[in-house]
Amino acid sequence: MSKVSARLYYVYDPMCAWCWGYKPAWQTIESKLQDTLSVTYVVGGLAPDSDVPMPMEMRQQIASYWQKIEALLGTQFNHEFWQTNTPRRSTYPSCRAMLAARLQGKEKSLLTAVQHAYYLQARNPSNVSTLEALAEETGLDVAAFRQAMSSDEIEQQLQSELAFARSIGGNSFPSLFVEKDSTVIEVPVDYRDPMLTIKQIEKVLESL
Repeated sequence: MSKVSARLYYVYDPMCAWCWGYKPAWQTIESKLQDTLSVTYVVGGLAPDSDVPMPMEMRQQIASYWQKIEALLGTQFNHEFWQTNTPRRSTYPSCRAMLAARLQGKEKSLLTAVQHAYYLQARNPSNVSTLEALAEETGLDVAAFRQAMSSDEIEQQLQSELAFARSIGGNSFPSLFVEKDSTVIEVPVDYRDPMLTIKQIEKVLESL
């Protein structure tokens, strides 16, 4: 099986709580399959830019998701976020940050930093100032990162990536898709059993 001819798309959003809950399983999948196929990260764009504070009803709803994921998967969350921040329904800035970090070869490193900041340290990745601080903490060239974040090129890349995600069916996060010989097939996400997912991916590859 040629690595070049097979690709695994991981459609995610840096501020998606379910992606945070899925992280241990995804890391196992990526580690086991990275020599078999090419792994491509695709930002999903959960929520567009907004300066409007999140309504209380939405805060309570998302906070309840955190509690559900915590109970279901044992994922750690710092629930103080909801008391110490003014949350906004805005994940596009963090998506742009991933693309800017990708230019420096550090998308996965910054993704981990954003997730830790948001879910463990009660910091707000909807704020560009938070993203710039995390870029510095991750060892990125902050000046280049800042310039990329506000560039037309990154905005075009964001819109292109969102359109691609939707075109293959990536409307929820996380989502997994296998591509081989121009055929794209979605693989169900199992939060508890990464080995089951690996077997499903291998089965898809054998069928293509």
